Formats: sequence, C-alpha cells, structure tokens
Amino acid sequence: MPISQLSDELDRRAFGYLISVGDDRRSHVVALRPRVIVDDGVVVVRFVTESRRAASNVGTNADVTVVFPPVDGDVDGMSLIVDGTATPGPGCIDVAPTWAVLHRAAPPIGEGDAR
Repeated sequence: MPISQLSDELDRRAFGYLISVGDDRRSHVVALRPRVIVDDGVVVVRFVTESRRAASNVGTNADVTVVFPPVDGDVDGMSLIVDGTATPGPGCIDVAPTWAVLHRAAPPIGEGDAR
C-alpha cells in the first residue's frame, strides 16, 4: 500500500503491535494506539507509551514493524503491516513508515489439512 494512503487506513485501526528488537536480538512486542501526524505531506505514526524496553530498543535499533489486526466487521479481514524507522521521544515513540502492506487472513483449516 502506498505510504500516502496510510493515514486513511490507520484512522480505521484501534491499535497495533509495535515490534522492536534489542541488543540481545530478542523481540519486544507492545500493543499501542496510533496517532497519525501528517506534516508537510510526511506521515509519522506516534505511539504514546512509557515502555522503557521499547524506547531502549529503538534507541539502539531504529528498524521496527507494527502489525495492526483486522478491523472488526470488515469482510476481507485484512491485517495492516507497517515497517518503519522509529525515534524515541519523551513518553512516545514516533515511527516514520518505509513500507506497508495489507495482508489477508490465512484460509480456514479444512478437514484433511496438515497440521
């Protein structure tokens, strides 16, 4: 999905899972509510958070992924996945999106499917 359309799509999403990686190469996941800021055509997704671990992680490794679950009531049930560059701030983490995709849900498991 084009980054220019991200603002409209994020307005529909209640929360997302911010995934960051620390120096120990372990991922850290925190559920946060997005606030979209558009400044001179540049989209930034702000997450208000007091998560010290997430702030520490993005301070040393700015590459993050945010996964937004499907919107309730949507027929297609698509998740939104956003990669970006994160910047920690006082009480928040700002993510400048670099890539985004709408990802369809897995098909239901039918009888005879391998598990």
